[in-house]
Amino acid sequence: MSRFFKHLFLITRHRWHVFINGCHCGIGFHCLFHDLSKFHPTEFFRSVKNYTGKYSPVYAERLKDPYFSKICQHHTKRNKHHWEYWTDFFRGNIVVKAMPWKYATEYVCDMLSASFCYDPKGFNGATTYEYFEQRQGRYYLAPLTREYVRYCLKSFAENGFAGLKKKKTRKVYAELEAKLGTNAIISQLNPSPETLPEGK
Repeated sequence: MSRFFKHLFLITRHRWHVFINGCHCGIGFHCLFHDLSKFHPTEFFRSVKNYTGKYSPVYAERLKDPYFSKICQHHTKRNKHHWEYWTDFFRGNIVVKAMPWKYATEYVCDMLSASFCYDPKGFNGATTYEYFEQRQGRYYLAPLTREYVRYCLKSFAENGFAGLKKKKTRKVYAELEAKLGTNAIISQLNPSPETLPEGK
């Protein structure tokens, strides 16, 4: 099978599993529209060219072009379930905004699906949580998003989708929002997130 059809099968299977995950989490209809930009020529054909089947074409492209990825640039600024969408720059600082509940939950569904699709035999309840914990320090996430995603993945590791019911996750998100706010600024000189006053 050519890389064209292998990649097409991969993204179709990935979208299907995101949809199923979204149904469990109460956002099934929303997840029907997940990752549609992957069919755009800018993303699709560059992804076919960088297809490995073992990890994301974005990473493969980064290895070829000293870490810059046009696929990633196109994808993350068109899909609100990616933390990159919620980043901005101001006076030498990186300003991050928390993903709204719906998109943060889609992000969780996305990570669970990707973990399964790239390694179905090695996937288990804790796989995605462990992956996130090992790498989350590299992501420019608002504290609210970070703690919400951590909660969801840990809940899935312990209880499966029974721990990700809509009523429960919305309550947890609201509690975290009241505690942490939605905006943060990350200094390029000091990578520790600092909460910004709302509205500034």
